[in-house]
Amino acid sequence: MISRSDSLAVPLGVTLPRGVIYAVTDKQFSLQMNSSSDRNPVILIHGIWDTKTIFNKMSAHLTQLGWCVHSLNLTPNDGSLGLDSLAKQLADYISQTFQKEQSIDIVGYSMGGLVSRYYVQRLGGINRVKRFITISSPHRGTLTAYSLPLAGYVDMRPDSSFLQDLDRDVAMLKQINFTSMWTPFDVMILPSHSSQMPVGREVKLNVWLHRQMVTDTQSINALVEELKAPIKNKIPVKNE
Repeated sequence: MISRSDSLAVPLGVTLPRGVIYAVTDKQFSLQMNSSSDRNPVILIHGIWDTKTIFNKMSAHLTQLGWCVHSLNLTPNDGSLGLDSLAKQLADYISQTFQKEQSIDIVGYSMGGLVSRYYVQRLGGINRVKRFITISSPHRGTLTAYSLPLAGYVDMRPDSSFLQDLDRDVAMLKQINFTSMWTPFDVMILPSHSSQMPVGREVKLNVWLHRQMVTDTQSINALVEELKAPIKNKIPVKNE
């Protein structure tokens, strides 16, 4: 675990060594690194009650740095539709937007991280996604999902059948660059450590609010570092 708190405010565009303003854990020691650092198109997936406009600041900065950034509006965005159905919207968007041989990187925020996980683990995304980064996503559920009895909310409850299904072969994510970014101050993801995962890299940030995880300077800088990381060789990993 690398843990430093030398600074909590760093200007956008400043390149920092990993770990300078955040804590990182890497659980994928079995995978080898290659020299590839080509920039794939990046798709940003929003959360519940949000639209793609929540990524305006992040998208603008990534575009300025040279990435081709895409996003889409998941509909409906109010939790009335199951996350598997929203994932199919993502799959359709990808198939309609990119050539089959085009590799992509995905960034999923909050509910969007779970939608993206379903795409990667159940809809063939594992075969084309190279970097997959979730930001404040309730991988182990959130107590706030008990607020409404809608399908999307039910999917995000702790120990939901949706989450149990994805956890059965979570080791699949070891085949790609997977990162979970989260903050211990999150009051939308309860408990906040529900954003942690047993595989991949972990980036723990000192950001005060859930929504600030896609607008805060340190979050965006940390995301840039993850998107710049060399792609790991895709080595089959058995389920644990």
